[in-house]
Amino acid sequence: MRRSKDRTSGLVSAGTGQGVAYSDTDIHAGSDDDRVESVAPVSADSSSLSPEQRAKILGLPYTDLADFSFDPKAVRILSEVDARNYLVVPLLVRGGRATMASAEPGRLNLVDELTELVGMPVDLVVSSVEAVEAAIDKAYEATTAVSDAVRVFEARVSERAAATATEGPVEVDANAPVVRVVSQILSQAVSDKASDVHIEPMGDRVRVRNRIDGALHEVMSLPQSMAQALVSRIKIMAELNIVERRRPQDGQIEAEVDGKELDIRVSTTSTVNGEKTVLRILDKSRAMYDIETLGMPDDVATVYREIIRSPYGMVVCAGPTGSGKTTTLYASLMAINNDEINVMTVEDPVEYTFPTINQIGIHEQAGVTFAAGLRSILRQDPDAILVGEIRDVETARIAIQAALTGHFVLSTIHATDAVSALHRFVDMGIESFLLASSMLAVVGQRLIRRSCPHCLQPYVPEVEDLSFYERMGGKPKEVFVKGMGCTQCSGTGYSGRIGVYEVLRITNEMRDLIVRNASVDEFRRLAVEQGMVPMRDQALRLVAAATTTIAEAVRAIYIL
Repeated sequence: MRRSKDRTSGLVSAGTGQGVAYSDTDIHAGSDDDRVESVAPVSADSSSLSPEQRAKILGLPYTDLADFSFDPKAVRILSEVDARNYLVVPLLVRGGRATMASAEPGRLNLVDELTELVGMPVDLVVSSVEAVEAAIDKAYEATTAVSDAVRVFEARVSERAAATATEGPVEVDANAPVVRVVSQILSQAVSDKASDVHIEPMGDRVRVRNRIDGALHEVMSLPQSMAQALVSRIKIMAELNIVERRRPQDGQIEAEVDGKELDIRVSTTSTVNGEKTVLRILDKSRAMYDIETLGMPDDVATVYREIIRSPYGMVVCAGPTGSGKTTTLYASLMAINNDEINVMTVEDPVEYTFPTINQIGIHEQAGVTFAAGLRSILRQDPDAILVGEIRDVETARIAIQAALTGHFVLSTIHATDAVSALHRFVDMGIESFLLASSMLAVVGQRLIRRSCPHCLQPYVPEVEDLSFYERMGGKPKEVFVKGMGCTQCSGTGYSGRIGVYEVLRITNEMRDLIVRNASVDEFRRLAVEQGMVPMRDQALRLVAAATTTIAEAVRAIYIL
């Protein structure tokens, strides 16, 4: 073999895609497949070296790809043929750059060729041949299955008139293309641990997005010709009317997907581009209801446990949709439930079932509303009652009367924070003296995304974010950190969520303010004086502890 100095152009440095300089005594001309070989013990392609050692030599990150959830958008930038040819697998795309795992990071011109193929700069991480090959199988299995199903579907559509394709009978056999696509959508949702799936007609295509840790991410793009067939398939699974396309419909699907028992809530509505479908994914195997797992600080959790030990009175959780209110209520029920009391609930819908709790689901078409269900419960000798949501004055009055007549009542209400929830009851028409007499506490809450611990790096916040942080009362810091995006968090910089809570305990002084209809500012001032830690301050603590970012605190809790 003859030595070649320009072989170093095939080696890359961490995160840059640039060549690193090695002595030409370490690098020798390779075989016909242009791979770097070495007779020196430090060569990156020596078969005697482990992937970790190769990564260290090249100054590249190492990953074992274990349990990695692939970003479908990243997988689409490189064909499966090219992935196998180069022994790489795309992991994520962020900021106009692609990150790929490579089993042969020292291959000649690897970064340049990949950059040309995908049309954007490429950064490499190192993994073993076995891990990369297994990852390619896993990453392209889903996209291949969907692509094959789409091709079959479009071929069948082309054989029939367009009207027949959209208005005719819907195929429901297990091998039908639409069935396979819907199955893959659900499988992707389980893999992503998504709470919701949005299937949206966009005019020229169908966009599929998963809500992961509170934020929507596009995971699939399908041809517009599949739009109505997708909706029809889901309607059949949920036992909805496939002919009715103008009116909203709601249904439920119970299914086993990838070994997990799912309860899927289906909602369809008509848009100018066609029917939009939202699937709420409830994974029964992931249900964990314990106050210790909610994320309440110890001092807040202690106060809350004391409050829910009361045998009567009302506790309300306040927050927007998706803020974890139902989870808090279920954890509260688990904390007080025992064989000596009768616990009953009325919910819309019943999200999770508990063997020792009597649960009633709302069915408005059959006349089972929150108010009707609550009246029925009061004739069932209850000790503790959970009302899924207080939506109207009738339900509010019955719940308050139950609390005043010796029952412990838990419920939720849509409000921005704990103090605002009290004013919501007054706005509904509840007399202030009844509210003051029945209410034990109001819990304001949000869910806030955690920074990914695997890619935390120092950063300089945006001027607007920093200004907001200081207005909230945050102390200036020399260094702020956030997740920059990595393979573990699919490039988002966030991994998981944590609850942010404020517990407004109704004291005698607070009752006086309720009776005289005091302002929000007066309520908030007294609450803080009596020990309530506002959600805003809880969020500041999380930012200071590098648990989350200023931008996330602003997004979740915008309270001036």
